[in-house]
Amino acid sequence: MKALFLLLALFATLTIQAQPAGEPVRLWIEDAPGALGEEPKDIPTLTPYLPDEEKGTGAAIVICPGGGYGSLAGHEGEDYALWLRDHGIAAFVLKYRLGSGGYRHPVPSQDAARAIRFVRANADKYKIDVKRVGIMGSSAGGHLASTALTRFDTGKADSDDLIERQSSRPDLGILCYPVITMGDKTHGGSKKNLLGQDPSVELVKELSNELQVTQETPPTFIYHTVEDKVVPVENALMFAGALRENEVPFDLHVYEKGPHGSGLGHKVYAAYRDGNLHPWTANCLFWLKGRGWVK
Repeated sequence: MKALFLLLALFATLTIQAQPAGEPVRLWIEDAPGALGEEPKDIPTLTPYLPDEEKGTGAAIVICPGGGYGSLAGHEGEDYALWLRDHGIAAFVLKYRLGSGGYRHPVPSQDAARAIRFVRANADKYKIDVKRVGIMGSSAGGHLASTALTRFDTGKADSDDLIERQSSRPDLGILCYPVITMGDKTHGGSKKNLLGQDPSVELVKELSNELQVTQETPPTFIYHTVEDKVVPVENALMFAGALRENEVPFDLHVYEKGPHGSGLGHKVYAAYRDGNLHPWTANCLFWLKGRGWVK
């Protein structure tokens, strides 16, 4: 029986590999603003995972993997993209610049904003609706996503760069065990990598996203666990509280059990597909269906 399970898991993995992602696309044709060099770490990219045309819903989500602003966790990038693609959503995994590469705020948020603009500017190519472009992030990627949800603009209508003419406002957000605050309940490594060793009080406040929510913040799905020892659950609760105070629609799920960084519930989505995934995935799909993003 065990051998049969392993064979089925291998077959599922090969099936995923037979439907590869698109090639990574540079967010800026030339050097990105503030680039410190020309190595891969200096070049932010988007990797598209596009559903079959007959399955696509027209929705798109930019995915920000976690990793404490020091690395990028693959199971919070590609795995999410494969899962979203299976449900008809065009997914785009963002490789953003990191503190470990010498990049501090505002560089990561510049990359995230550019990613949203890029997807909208290429809506015809990717067969998506410019009014259904969301953002998703886990852990530190959740901080980056919540930054995009609270700090955006309508674009520069007179820009020579057609991408910069697009709005950077996501139409919704999905936050998985997110870092939200840079205050007492933050994740220390994320804070140091993003803001440096001794950030000012003003900068800490500016990047504490529970303080930046307004009535213009997009609807958001949030999940966290009480057992999380890395990023306290208070992060999710503070953001949900701010959304509630500003009358922004949200869906909050707090589970008692579960470690930080659990992703979909398994490290290799290809081997499990929708079987035995964490319950948050079903709750999220229910929420997305209610908003017309999945069938």
